[in-house]
Amino acid sequence: MYRSNTCGELRISDVKKQVTLAGWVQTVRKFGAITFVDLRDRYGITQLLFGEELNAQLDAQPLGREFVLQATGIVSERSNKNPNMPTGDVEISVQSFKILNKSAIPPFTIQDDTDGGDDLRMKYRFLDLRRNAVKKNLELRYAVNRSARNYLHENNFMDIETPFLIKSTPEGARDFVVPSRMNPGQFYALPQSPQTFKQLLMVSGYDRYYQIVKCFRDEDLRADRQPEFTQIDCEMAFVEQEDILNMFESLIKRIFKDVKHIDYTEKVERMTWEDAMWQYGNDKPDIRFGMQIANLKSAFLKGGRIQATGELINGAGFGVFDNAETVLAIAAPGCGDYTRKQTDELTEWVKRPQIGMQGLVYIKCNADGTFKSSVDKFYPEEKLKAIAAAAGAKPGDLVLILAGREERTRKATSELRLEMGKKLGFRKDDEFKLLWVMDFPLFEYAEEENRWVARHHPFTSPKPDHISVMIDNNPLIENADKYLEHPYSNIKANAYDMVLNGNEIGGGSIRIYQRELQEKMFAALGMSEEEALHKFGFLLGAFEYGAPPHGGIAFGFDRLCSILGGSESIRDFIAFPKNNSGRDVMLDAPSTIDDKQFEELQIKLNLKG
Repeated sequence: MYRSNTCGELRISDVKKQVTLAGWVQTVRKFGAITFVDLRDRYGITQLLFGEELNAQLDAQPLGREFVLQATGIVSERSNKNPNMPTGDVEISVQSFKILNKSAIPPFTIQDDTDGGDDLRMKYRFLDLRRNAVKKNLELRYAVNRSARNYLHENNFMDIETPFLIKSTPEGARDFVVPSRMNPGQFYALPQSPQTFKQLLMVSGYDRYYQIVKCFRDEDLRADRQPEFTQIDCEMAFVEQEDILNMFESLIKRIFKDVKHIDYTEKVERMTWEDAMWQYGNDKPDIRFGMQIANLKSAFLKGGRIQATGELINGAGFGVFDNAETVLAIAAPGCGDYTRKQTDELTEWVKRPQIGMQGLVYIKCNADGTFKSSVDKFYPEEKLKAIAAAAGAKPGDLVLILAGREERTRKATSELRLEMGKKLGFRKDDEFKLLWVMDFPLFEYAEEENRWVARHHPFTSPKPDHISVMIDNNPLIENADKYLEHPYSNIKANAYDMVLNGNEIGGGSIRIYQRELQEKMFAALGMSEEEALHKFGFLLGAFEYGAPPHGGIAFGFDRLCSILGGSESIRDFIAFPKNNSGRDVMLDAPSTIDDKQFEELQIKLNLKG
């Protein structure tokens, strides 16, 4: 027996017990004739006391950091208790010990405030995983996993595995492809999601399916993206949208309760995609705070007036506003006393390449009812007052205004709102706010290809009252400049995204389940009949054998864990993540393969450049 107890479980009630512990040496502290050792395992840390007799043995075989040690002794009450440790009331008076394995000097300190940088810790990830901070993240991940499984099991969902080697159907992100040795010249793809399989399971009669499953996308990486990631993937048959929303907002509330001990009793808000885009500038708004975006463009058109006051604004000669495609503003509460340095810093912030604006206009709404602006010479105080009122500002607020091309300005204003929310302390890691965003457009127009593309995926159904619009109209766009006048531009998807604190954590839809409508969708996306049959003939065929109405959702499991853990990066919650270049620096993967493998696969490598 290597151990009778873990390093995290002994308490004052265990005093006088003889125990055996095993773990890694965290620290060694020598004080004359005695030595203290902190022994660590997954469960915690316990202090070991080596008396005078054993101290001589330690001189002969000294301990080092990360040595694997077994120690047997008597649980004793500590004279200098440590209230910051669960085991801080006790120590082990060691009677005998054994070094089970020695350790080289670690390349970084294995503690919360480590001196190891990201690259070094990823190279030695097996050591980094010993740190308590990383361990807590993986424990949280496991707790989310367990909570989700328990909830889904209680609601009659069945965990069914689907294949990892499938057919490549490149539609959105790039597929990872795998050559087949037994079928030379042919390739499998790793699934971007189990989408078609879970729909086939609905056809098969398994009306409640789920998986916590690996998915793969060969795309550029960032903090919340990895080439392989995990989804809580779910599907239900004989349901409408309301059934899905109720089932899965209850799932997330259950996870909150089990993992964070938060009883989320409030009703989850719902918002249309159009409202989200205009009021918050993006389709995953952070609604923990207000500061909604005000569209002021109509006030700066010829003859334009502020709706609330009737104040005529146009004609001041300020071309930045008068000639802009759009003018958007937010009112930052309590920031009316910002200094010139602070407003200059905000101006430089919006000029950064990733924001892309030429500048920023501000209006200070002073507490005494006066107004001060960076465009005073164009707008007298009455007009500044009208603009501030249109932006929803109150005395003491700071109005921040951006103008330019609509898409860029809306995105920049959204980022500015989030930045101000962060500066003002409105985006707290321990506060959680859920939101459903609904009524997305079914299609987006790809100008360079002059065709429609699916905003979600090609299996999403239109809203029931929009199905006839899709069936009765030709998707062909005769005049690319007038695509907004095409009936397809107004079709809404029977789709929904769940947003948590400004992050999309889940997305799904009611699916198409009739062959005629699915073929119409493929045609709208520019697929010929032959291409549709080649890529999705199995699904179209299945729809002829009694496919039920069905829908589902997939949650980004890694992202959900990172938000609950208060981190911006999903890598912190993955045991063995890739870096920003998609490399596993610990394994040194991807890597080359030897010539024999190329011969077996009948593949020749032709590297260009």
